[in-house]
Amino acid sequence: MTREQPMPYTFYEDDHAAFRRTVRSLVERSVVPYLEEWEEARLVDRSVWKAAASAGVLGLRIPERFGGAGSADYRFRCVIQEELAEVGAAALASGFSINEDIVGSYLVRFGTEEQQSRWLPGMAAGEVVTSIAMTEPGGGSDLRGIRTAARRDGSDWVLNGAKTFITSGSSSDLVIVAARTGEASGRARLSLFLVPSAAPGFQRGPKLKKLGLHAQDTAELYFDDLRLPAGALLGEEGSGFGQLTAQLPLERLSIAWRAVTAAEAAVRWTLEYTRERQVFGRRLVDFQNTRFRLAELTTEVEVTRGYLERCILDLNEGTFDAVTGAKAKWWATELQNRVVAACLQLHGGYGYMDEYRISRAYADARVQTIVGGTTEIMKEIIGRDLAGPRPAGKA
Repeated sequence: MTREQPMPYTFYEDDHAAFRRTVRSLVERSVVPYLEEWEEARLVDRSVWKAAASAGVLGLRIPERFGGAGSADYRFRCVIQEELAEVGAAALASGFSINEDIVGSYLVRFGTEEQQSRWLPGMAAGEVVTSIAMTEPGGGSDLRGIRTAARRDGSDWVLNGAKTFITSGSSSDLVIVAARTGEASGRARLSLFLVPSAAPGFQRGPKLKKLGLHAQDTAELYFDDLRLPAGALLGEEGSGFGQLTAQLPLERLSIAWRAVTAAEAAVRWTLEYTRERQVFGRRLVDFQNTRFRLAELTTEVEVTRGYLERCILDLNEGTFDAVTGAKAKWWATELQNRVVAACLQLHGGYGYMDEYRISRAYADARVQTIVGGTTEIMKEIIGRDLAGPRPAGKA
């Protein structure tokens, strides 16, 4: 009796390959020619959102009745991130992720029919750009320290406070805002609100100057007695922590996938460069140190991709959890920073020049270990899970 040969493992299927051709065409036509322009303007032009929508690259998770694809297969989003990483369009990848993986998912999962009808069609059409506002000045990763508050006034809510480091903050049309709506057992009760940027009392600060992701507009937001109707509440009052807990694993996996795809792209660029670069009459890649370093980087990236592919498949099956999300996020983003730094070193002085993609990738990578929860917070989540519950009566 012979044992059957295992089926060959493939992460992508034919539909994903066809979709990749669509995405690659979009990137070549509507992204690559404008990257420098967006970097200088510190803003991605809105035209690319509409072009992406026309190509069927936006609104993948949004139900078909609202103009989306209605697909729960996250591998299609993986394809988009890979193609954007290959050309160094990290800022656009981040903006798309906010719209698709975060705000779109919140609306699909927690939104009422009225809320979905109002916002999802515009998001799928590339006409509505969104943000999520959790972080506050001085607050960092401490969501329980949020000071932005919403109080009832009749059937309305009145919102006051400030948020910072908000992706697409200077250009978004809709912002999901986390705000205090009271306390329970000495802890803040958080609720989420859908806040149109056109609402009276909504103010934007100037675009923040950052180390990297220059094309990604980032701003502080201010809410001054901003009045919202009862229908602006997303989900139930006081359910904000539960909603955030439910959605953060996807957000962190999205960041992890962007990290590994950026690392893969950096290795490919570096391999091409070292094959062409002549040093002391030899190709740079012909030196043992170069080959060994590339071997190390390639192995680390491929091993990480294997782990994340399993995470993506678990996500599709509905079994992906918060602890695994924390593991994926901290490991992949730390890997990205190590790999990109090593690749820049192999470029030598040219790696420091912005005309080479590795220079921009180096600056863009740095925020990845911070955004979506710092590496230290991720390790705390994992560590608490490992420690298990405290015995009764113990401090």
